[in-house]
Amino acid sequence: MKLFVDIDIPLPGGTTIRHTDPVLLIGSCFTQHIGNRLADLKFTTLQNPNGILFDPHSVCSSLVSYIENKPAGPADLFFLHELWQSWQHHSQFSGMEPEDVLAGINRARQEAHAFLKKSRWLIITLGTAFSYRLQQTGEAVANCHRAPAQWFNKHLMEIDDIVDGLRTCLDSLHVLNQELRIIFTISPVRHIRDGVIENNRSKARLIEAVHQVVKNYSNTHYFPAYELVIDVLRDYRFYDIDLVHPNYAATDFVFNKFIGSYTAPELSGLIEEIKKINLAFRHKPSYPATAAHKKFLESMHARIQTLQQTYPYLDFNEEERYFAGR
Repeated sequence: MKLFVDIDIPLPGGTTIRHTDPVLLIGSCFTQHIGNRLADLKFTTLQNPNGILFDPHSVCSSLVSYIENKPAGPADLFFLHELWQSWQHHSQFSGMEPEDVLAGINRARQEAHAFLKKSRWLIITLGTAFSYRLQQTGEAVANCHRAPAQWFNKHLMEIDDIVDGLRTCLDSLHVLNQELRIIFTISPVRHIRDGVIENNRSKARLIEAVHQVVKNYSNTHYFPAYELVIDVLRDYRFYDIDLVHPNYAATDFVFNKFIGSYTAPELSGLIEEIKKINLAFRHKPSYPATAAHKKFLESMHARIQTLQQTYPYLDFNEEERYFAGR
């Protein structure tokens, strides 16, 4: 009995992601699921230098800011809820002292600029086509920071507007880094607060816009994260209790499809070995003073040393210190 539909995943034309390839990830919270797992497997990553972003305008605006690398100033902040905040950044950058907030924003922007110049891959995950703009100024915001709803106009972006924004952004990226390859994904996280019908309209616009762009740019690819959850798994068993976010089983399924599609087959053995080391590193022993546990530590330490000799570019410093008992 066949329980899942087949789905064709477009391959990146012979070029695969290697551990030595810097990978920048930007976009919705689903970006972090992919990014965290890539980092766990010792890929070189930088995630969401502005924090989580959802709509195409915010993603493109942030990428352009990394390209231009202009320092943020006091005019880029506002004061709300006893904190200095930025309309273009996640609340993780907010703080009580404006100088500290600006320092954090500029430090992240500078890091993103340097990383983007040398990146081989950029993974963009779009979450919604809904954009929010300040009523007073018309400025598009990436994060509303729990400001009163009447401060904003909610806008469902047109497909042509999304395509134009992405094209302008891709052209600027190509000028900065001609070796960059871009993977687009649509987040399977359901924006139910917008309404079921509105969420589907939003996702449909994102999908159509991205496919128009991928069709016309040879260095772009589409990975069907959305379709893998919605059309292959297609069951609420694969969602968290909020029925909005894919659960661990779903994200694991999607990530394994991603790794299988975008890394070389010969890396599969190394990836499995790294997974075993990660599992052992996170294990909390009940009796750490026993001879059995010490033998286990010695065994894992030896495995890491072997891997480091074979793959000197992989960073196992933290794990090596742990298993060596330091």
